[in-house]
Amino acid sequence: MQLRFKEMASGAFLDLSRVILEDARAADATVIINDRADVAALSDAPGLHVGQTDLSPIDARMVIGPSRILGLSTHTRDQWERALGEPISYLAIGPVFGSITKQTGYDAIGLSTVTQVATAASSKGLPTVAIGGITIEHAVSVIGAGAASVAVISDLLKGDPEKRCREFLHALE
Repeated sequence: MQLRFKEMASGAFLDLSRVILEDARAADATVIINDRADVAALSDAPGLHVGQTDLSPIDARMVIGPSRILGLSTHTRDQWERALGEPISYLAIGPVFGSITKQTGYDAIGLSTVTQVATAASSKGLPTVAIGGITIEHAVSVIGAGAASVAVISDLLKGDPEKRCREFLHALE
């Protein structure tokens, strides 16, 4: 699970992260903090995810240390090729399909690019996370294209999120 609160004040984000992390640990779930290396470090989160306009992976590593998970979002060939040399734990690519949740300013890349990126990333020992516009109907084809996992927001909010998560897990088994 990723915690992403773009507009939340730092103190409130840290407090909320600590509460969610406590519950997540009890459920044996992994929580990644989005954008905020300081919150990830101070809350003792297992990981951090950064984008193209956040801290660089090298700078993020200086804050969170060498052992935490570190992911990086990429959207173009140049970005994902550069990411292969960064100190990251996984490479995110997208938007695979059009996304209504997050406007990145980038066009949808499609499944063939997921395959290209996954092949290149796996040669460096990095899993690929596909992001952007992924629905339960598309998830299996995205995994089939080579992604190790998918990131989903809006499709989980169609009705009961817990039920929808279970449906995703079942579809991906």
